[in-house]
Amino acid sequence: MQQDVSQTARPVFEVAFTFTLIMLALWSPRPLQDWLSLAAFAWIVLSTVGIRANRNAVEFSFRGFKRALWIMPTAIALATLQVLLARHEQTLHPPFTNGIMISRVWGYVIWSFLQQFILQEYFLLRFLRLVKRPALAVMLSATLFAVAHIPNPVLTVLTLIWGAAACTLFLRYRDLYSLGFAHAVFGLTIAVCVPAAMHHNMRVGLGYLRYHPPHKAQRSQMDHKVSTDACVMADAATRRSCLQARP
Repeated sequence: MQQDVSQTARPVFEVAFTFTLIMLALWSPRPLQDWLSLAAFAWIVLSTVGIRANRNAVEFSFRGFKRALWIMPTAIALATLQVLLARHEQTLHPPFTNGIMISRVWGYVIWSFLQQFILQEYFLLRFLRLVKRPALAVMLSATLFAVAHIPNPVLTVLTLIWGAAACTLFLRYRDLYSLGFAHAVFGLTIAVCVPAAMHHNMRVGLGYLRYHPPHKAQRSQMDHKVSTDACVMADAATRRSCLQARP
């Protein structure tokens, strides 16, 4: 009996403590957010690698990759359809703005794989120890995944759907790599197809609330000032040429 309680208490504590750290990081201002994010990542690694029972449950092998290979072209096909639709609706735009360079796309790809690791290898595997029905473990994991994306309305809904689908696929194929690839493809597709005003440049938590879009009015006034200055300079040059042409 004591052993059963211990086996239940450990995953409950790990899920609760880890999710609390994640939420604190998402809703804290910088630089506190950076320190909490580092603490959350360190705790996830420590509680995964440092505990033998957890370490033995982690799936890093490629044995399910071949069977799950169809997920990658399917994700690309769905993303292509979304891009074509966005092009038709004229909503295509660069994936990141406000000084964030497109070269940081690779950073998002890496982050996509890390999110899948946290979702499947950490939360899902622990929920499977706590509940008897795999479907319930899938929904609990997907719900936590969606809650972590509040208050972003676009990402909250989509991560609930994708979280449930990804966890279901993981239980079938036990492959993390194809799911990480699909996550990156879907995330970047949302970034380029959905207007940034709707998802605030893919921000969540406090970052979503503190998002400030570019001020079009100020930019228009600046453009108007530049145009006015250009007209004045052109007019001055014309007048000077006329004076120089006089005898």
